Amino acid sequence: YCVEFRTERLSQHCALETRPYARWMQYLREGHTVCVACQPLAMSSATQRCSGDGHNARGDKILHWEAIGNSQCQGTWKKIRQLEHCSCPLVHSFIFT
Repeated sequence: YCVEFRTERLSQHCALETRPYARWMQYLREGHTVCVACQPLAMSSATQRCSGDGHNARGDKILHWEAIGNSQCQGTWKKIRQLEHCSCPLVHSFIFT
C-alpha cells in the first residue's frame, strides 16, 4: 500500500544535500504532496504495516519523518490518505524503511 502526505516543514539540511545518491532531498518542498510506498520488506510481521505510516492518525495530526542517509534532513507532514493500490508518480515518491 501507499500513503500520501503533505509536507508541512522540513529542515534546511535537505536543500544542502549534494551527494549523488541523496540529491533527491533537494527537491522536497513544504506544502507538496508526496507518496510513500510500504513494501513487504519494511512491514512489521506482527501488524503487516510500515512504521510511521500514520495508520491511526487523523488528518490534522502532525507526523515526523527523517531521511535515510542524512539524519539532519527531517521534517513533519500530515497524512492525506492511504491507497491500497499504489499509483505513486515517479517524482515525489518514497519508500518506508
